[in-house]
Amino acid sequence: MPETRTGMAMSNLKNLEEQLASEYPSLPSKVYSPLEKGVLWLTLLGLGLFAVGFVLANDLIWTDGLKPIVWDPIMKDAGSAGDADYNPINTMLYTFSMLASVVVLQALFRKAQFPADDRMLIALIAWVCLAPVLRVLEDADFFSSEMDWLFISPIIHLHLAAWLVGIAGLSQYLASQWDGMDSDRIENKVRKALIPILSLGLFFHWSFLYQPSYVNHEGMGMLWVGLGLALAFIVLFGVIIKTRGWPAITRGMLAFGASASILGLGHWLQFLSTPWAQESSRVSESIVWWPLLVVFGIPSLVCFVMYRRGKDDALQLQLTGYEAGVLPHGISIKAWENAGDEVQHHPVEMLSRTALLASPMVLAMVFGQLCDGLATMVGIDFFGYGEKHVVSNQVILYGAKINSMLGIEFGKGAWLFVLLKAVLVGAITWMFIEMKVEKRQRHIRILIVLAVLIVGLAPGLRDIGRLMLGV
Repeated sequence: MPETRTGMAMSNLKNLEEQLASEYPSLPSKVYSPLEKGVLWLTLLGLGLFAVGFVLANDLIWTDGLKPIVWDPIMKDAGSAGDADYNPINTMLYTFSMLASVVVLQALFRKAQFPADDRMLIALIAWVCLAPVLRVLEDADFFSSEMDWLFISPIIHLHLAAWLVGIAGLSQYLASQWDGMDSDRIENKVRKALIPILSLGLFFHWSFLYQPSYVNHEGMGMLWVGLGLALAFIVLFGVIIKTRGWPAITRGMLAFGASASILGLGHWLQFLSTPWAQESSRVSESIVWWPLLVVFGIPSLVCFVMYRRGKDDALQLQLTGYEAGVLPHGISIKAWENAGDEVQHHPVEMLSRTALLASPMVLAMVFGQLCDGLATMVGIDFFGYGEKHVVSNQVILYGAKINSMLGIEFGKGAWLFVLLKAVLVGAITWMFIEMKVEKRQRHIRILIVLAVLIVGLAPGLRDIGRLMLGV
């Protein structure tokens, strides 16, 4: 009898979905919406006008335009003094560019039918972590003065994006024809296709970015560098082996991103073991570990509570064949909203809000934003660092004014930045658990999360890395 009721319930769900899909069908995945078309054309037009202006009006576009706003701060940040502040104009420019990139890239990725699942998010997180690993080495003056500009924001993200596109493209080209096939023979073909080329890519990554700088650091030692390089290759092999059944593009991205991060961390350990001389004359006096407990411990505890709260609904939703926050195939947002009470008992409507609390997307954003806030507070209030971002610095200055009014002498007001981050992450979490997207819109969720991680997790990891290395 229960099986009969289950069968009837599933039949009713299918009938409801077919009805909604026929009323206001969503656009096919390969079709651009009017907004996407507009942004794509505006992007092409903007790039074209910039290229023409750069050639025909170089003084206006570059010398008196972007160079003092964007390029000069990057080169100043890459110098021995380092840590050039952002300004309001380049902050707005970077923010607008990131938002436009989310809209443009999600449309292109959907058209190309790239994966937009939790596995892809995990692979992208590995690349987000790689950025601060390299950036901290630049802070420690590891890279030569001729190439350290490659590791300054926003250049570092464009630089790593080029690596990511190359690795993703190679992985897709070499092994995507076997996606969805699962047999020992096919798996051997995939490994033979991916492991050699990714190994060569990792070796080139090391020889291009790291090897030229060794000559500038006599006596730095190579023990941890060698161990890190060996472990990086082991991680690359291990990830490829453990991700059997994943799409080729996701396997390649995760394997390379994780192994490249391990390679960089090996150089962190080498610095802790045998610090090299720094151009800025900074000296690392001691290693501090307690900030790790604060910066990683508190966000981990919050994420653990969220995961425990949402894991049961997430599992139940997965067993029904639906994805949290994603409407069934062919149903548009308009049709779902117009349905009203008809969809109140649909699994997507009933379970998504709680299930998303255990989603890697939401957990990654919460962890990243809290990590950034706590790392900033620890660095500024306990270790005397400064804030270079315009908006963040204004928040901290206002926190200092509140401290002054209350007679609080400890710290510089960075507690207000942590509080703002907590409010922000709460708002983002609420938005995600309330938001429903069509099947064709899953890529935009991934890219929104990626953008939030770039401005949250990446600077947070950089801050904690600098604290540990004392640079």
